[in-house]
Amino acid sequence: RTGEVTESVEGREIFDLMAQSAHSTGDPGILFIDHINEKNPLTHLGDFESTNPCGEQPLLPYESCNLGSINLSLMVKKAAGETVMDWERLGDITRLAVRFLDDVIEVNKYPLERIAEETRRNRKIGLGIMGFADMLIRLGVPYDSSEGEEIAGQVMEFINSESKAESRHLAEYRGPFPSFKGSRYDISGEPPLRNATTTTIAPTGTISIVASCSSGIEPVYALAFRRNVLDGENLIEFHPIFREMTEKEGILDESLMQSVIQSDSLENVPGIPQSFKSIFRTVKDISVEWHIRIQAAFQRYTDNAVSKTINLSENVSVGDISNAFLMAYDSGLKGITIYRDSSRPEQVLTIEKAPNVQEKTFGHNVIKPRSRPSVTAGSTEKLKTGCGNLYVTVNSDEEGLCEVFCQMGRSGGCTSSQSEAISRLISLALRSGVSLDEIVSQLKGIRCPSPIWQNGKLILSCSDAIATSLSRYNEGESNGRNLNGIPVFTQDADSVKVKKNIETKTRLKGEMAGICPDCGGVLESSENCLVCRACGFSKCS
Repeated sequence: RTGEVTESVEGREIFDLMAQSAHSTGDPGILFIDHINEKNPLTHLGDFESTNPCGEQPLLPYESCNLGSINLSLMVKKAAGETVMDWERLGDITRLAVRFLDDVIEVNKYPLERIAEETRRNRKIGLGIMGFADMLIRLGVPYDSSEGEEIAGQVMEFINSESKAESRHLAEYRGPFPSFKGSRYDISGEPPLRNATTTTIAPTGTISIVASCSSGIEPVYALAFRRNVLDGENLIEFHPIFREMTEKEGILDESLMQSVIQSDSLENVPGIPQSFKSIFRTVKDISVEWHIRIQAAFQRYTDNAVSKTINLSENVSVGDISNAFLMAYDSGLKGITIYRDSSRPEQVLTIEKAPNVQEKTFGHNVIKPRSRPSVTAGSTEKLKTGCGNLYVTVNSDEEGLCEVFCQMGRSGGCTSSQSEAISRLISLALRSGVSLDEIVSQLKGIRCPSPIWQNGKLILSCSDAIATSLSRYNEGESNGRNLNGIPVFTQDADSVKVKKNIETKTRLKGEMAGICPDCGGVLESSENCLVCRACGFSKCS
């Protein structure tokens, strides 16, 4: 704010730290603010200081994003037996989209009047694309090729040119954007524009799913992948064009499908023609250089910026990421985002792998859990604990027990979060092949300050309750009965001994309310507090 220098640090140190962090977690991305301001069309209004979260739309204070994307996979046609670009249709759609986005500025309801004023003052819109990789596949062009790079530039140059032409046409009878005078478009003899910017390439992760096409300008992530959606639910998806073309070729069968599901590239999949391998290029096949070259080809003809993730394989080094940052700057990009596969514990798209795959980590074998199927079956048991009712759901798949869910009957704060954490770890262990007996033995007998009796059995804690439910389920004893229908809530010798011990210690006028965390004695509810008569512990003091 004041311009005063308060501290100096080594730029190299920060750069190296950013590369290391991007390698570890995918964050942070980088914005090249000098490149961004070099292309600022409204320098007379100020410089850019930041962008929206995805980095594709640099904005002045109180401006807003108004974006749209054309599905390029639909902008091709058959001509003389070949698939070619349908430039006429792309031009029509571009002009219609510009008019649509300009109308949005007028009919939109803005949260602040200042936002409405600045948006209407500059009338920025951002028309971009999605389905680029699918379009290349239909054209028979490899993503990582000079021809692919050339097509990227041609398409975006065309969209940028047509969008400017339509913006000038709108300015003829609707008027130019109010801050036109003094902008870089204010050139003598040149017709004015209706919009300060017309093109942006935004992330299209969600809308590309709706449109059933590849995302933005990204290469195909995989030809078959597991997509994590609502509440951890996941679905296996096949690339529609790959399925269509392999069926037409007569090579798609169950064996091929399984091979593709468990592979992140076609290079080592048997039975795939080389012609397919050359055009169905996945993230695993694309080098850092080609990621950046394709992004740069689009950026040259984009007013704002290009949102793209440089997806890299798991085995890239920190040095590779450093080089990518430098290459991105030298290529004229306005920003870059790096994501190294598996650098986060959860990610939206994952390659399906065979269950219990062993990998080497620091010289040791590490077991990877089998994937959760889309459908499981099981039962839910209600157990009383000292913290309230606990509902334990145990589910199985074709290979046996696979997951556990725990839900407290009332809001349990830390208790609920710890129960969820326990159930997640149990599920992970079950799908990794850990013996159920081993899991139960670790959980059984864990005590908390609030044990409780249920049907003649002492439940020592939530962990103990989960162990009890797992044991019953595994023995076919859910719902309180074993496979022969005989009640199973019997008192074992240890339970009887503990119960008698507690009953002996409990005073007639007191009410047992748990176990003392200091000495293990009996807590009594007294004067709206929990007190241990043995050692003097008080929960209120």
